[in-house]
Amino acid sequence: MAISLAALLGVPSLNLTKAGLAETTWHQDILWVAVTEQEDPQRFLNGGELILTTGMRLKSAAEQRRFVRQVQRAGAVGIGFGVGLTHDAVPPALIAEANRWGLPVVEVPYETPFIAIGKLVADAQSADHLVKLERLIAGHQILARALLTGGGLAELLKHLGSMLRTEIVLTQFTAQLYNSVSGHPAPKAEGWASYPIPTGRRDACTLWVKQPFEDSGIVGYAQNLISVELNNMVKQRQAQRALAGQVLDDVIHGTLEASEATRRLAGVGINSTRKNVVLLAESAAHQKQLGSSSLPQPLEAAVSAVVGKDLVVVTPDDGSGASASARSLSDHLAEAGIHATIGIGGAYTKPNGLRWSYFEARDAASHGLPVNEPERLSLTSLLLASEDVPLADMASESLNPLRAFDVAHGAELMATLESYLGNNGSVAAVAEELTLHRNTVRYRLAQITELTGYDPAQTADRVQLWLALAVQRLSARHPR
Repeated sequence: MAISLAALLGVPSLNLTKAGLAETTWHQDILWVAVTEQEDPQRFLNGGELILTTGMRLKSAAEQRRFVRQVQRAGAVGIGFGVGLTHDAVPPALIAEANRWGLPVVEVPYETPFIAIGKLVADAQSADHLVKLERLIAGHQILARALLTGGGLAELLKHLGSMLRTEIVLTQFTAQLYNSVSGHPAPKAEGWASYPIPTGRRDACTLWVKQPFEDSGIVGYAQNLISVELNNMVKQRQAQRALAGQVLDDVIHGTLEASEATRRLAGVGINSTRKNVVLLAESAAHQKQLGSSSLPQPLEAAVSAVVGKDLVVVTPDDGSGASASARSLSDHLAEAGIHATIGIGGAYTKPNGLRWSYFEARDAASHGLPVNEPERLSLTSLLLASEDVPLADMASESLNPLRAFDVAHGAELMATLESYLGNNGSVAAVAEELTLHRNTVRYRLAQITELTGYDPAQTADRVQLWLALAVQRLSARHPR
């Protein structure tokens, strides 16, 4: 342990005696020993030193007083004055000035070399450092054992809090992954120290430690362990979502008997005998990040999966509605830099109900708002969801002649068709929207009929063309 002036005076072999009366400061630890014969050593000191001098240049009382003031300002813990060379005793002026500033002074006899004092202080510092190092290594072993013996992240953080004797919180965006005080609100910057957790991903994990606490270096080691565990959790999450995605994909496409679907859903944590709601998140720009992203705290009990390129979250319906959960998911993803649209499905029981909720959620997500409430499903959405109906092929067969003609002749038959169907078959509205003469619109409609074999003016053919355009739009959002 570090040695104080009081302890140093108690070493018999040194024969040190008190020369000053600064009683309240004798128990300060000595951080180092500085030997100097300069009149002003202040700029060479860092604070916490015991200053050893023989006063070779301190001839006058004014010089002696000035020397005391300089070392006191530098933060020295005391002065050891060697007698028997320049001075037979510690100068009274030096003692008086030291007493004035509360700076301890010890008399070092001629027989005691300064190096003996320095060695004793250095040995004490080394012993103190060794004790701290042993304690730190023991702490490393405790944290590593807590993580590797099955306790996981929670056990590691519990031990870290015990070592630091304070509260610990681990957050990831809006979610609290751990809180040492159950039900405690998220920490604020004031009164807490924050430590970022590096994971190589944009998941903004932060370790919060409530002040005051004493860190011997264990926090840095904990940061590394937490980083490793969070990366492992990401890999586990990806594997679990891939497995759940396979099951949901089979349920969505109706390839399983009801009993088999119920059994397989239960295997991934979905109880289909109770009402469940599907939340679907899609992001064209951040598909990879979306699949591995964590979930916000309100969805901790939910089962998540990757279906196609979308993140699907199945959460039990507790009667409060899924809008709040969907908004928390949207906010959570936005904080992660993932711009996604969230579709909400209805609450249903049984595997077929889960399938229906998925279709509703997917259809809702196509509306493009950050969070989209479920609406009555369109026939187009349901038909497109069926693997047995080749709607995509039908749509391509109907519309490809128009696209080819537009490319070859610089025409705008596709735009004209979309405008005509969007304006409920009004030639006048199309002419105004596209800034065309009405005869030009009629001529283009005749070309569409000739190229596709479908007359937009006939109800049955108009439905066929409208369905083809709708399928093309949905296929672009949800490619198989």
